[in-house]
Amino acid sequence: MRLQDKIALITGAAGDIGRTTAVRFAEEGAVVIVSDINAEGCAQTLKAVEGKGGKGSIIKADVTKEDDIINMFAGVQENYGRLDILANIAGGDFEPMITVDDISYEKMSYNIDVNLKSCILCCREAAKIMMEQRYGKIINMSSLVHRGSPMQFSYSAAKGGVFAFNRTMAMALGMYNINVNALAPALVEVSVIKDAVGSEMWEALSQDCAERYPLGRVAQPIDVANCALFLASDESSFITGQIIEISGGARL
Repeated sequence: MRLQDKIALITGAAGDIGRTTAVRFAEEGAVVIVSDINAEGCAQTLKAVEGKGGKGSIIKADVTKEDDIINMFAGVQENYGRLDILANIAGGDFEPMITVDDISYEKMSYNIDVNLKSCILCCREAAKIMMEQRYGKIINMSSLVHRGSPMQFSYSAAKGGVFAFNRTMAMALGMYNINVNALAPALVEVSVIKDAVGSEMWEALSQDCAERYPLGRVAQPIDVANCALFLASDESSFITGQIIEISGGARL
């Protein structure tokens, strides 16, 4: 097993991508700590992990709050004594499909808090543990829109920030044998997007994207989870500072 007995923390674990990643890590032998603001969703994820024969625990946390983040990592240190893998999955676009003159200060701030600031703070706290043990794998969540996207202003800015921060962390932590990489998916079929836009709009959106992506389909959560698994494993030991596009060839 590629992650045998590794201790892995996954934020955003109540969502489709976080849950699939947690299960995938558990299938490869990791002890999985699932975290989210949604306690019920975390319980469902842990149940899915245990259903695959895996082991884990729950730490409820709101990653837009620094104290929650600090306490989350303190709990990992207290209960497990180390942290081998951090997967920063928490995030989402909370100001989608707007024009530039409709940018909201409140929604912009939340997008930056949940997508960028949480990544920075989680990496900071993980680094404190990983530098001491001189080993670690950090996987951050960016997006294909880190390059820019019309009508996704603050989300694109936040994910572009993750791109730059990811490279900086890789430069700083390489000497401690810590790999830092990021995932940049294109459109992924997840319930939060489907529920937000409705079935009719989802069908139109996913069909449009599928027709433009060379592989002819949108991504599934397992596509993202499998890439996260590779980056979490020692198979990626000489890869750091990279942003891997999981895009079906969308921007070749």
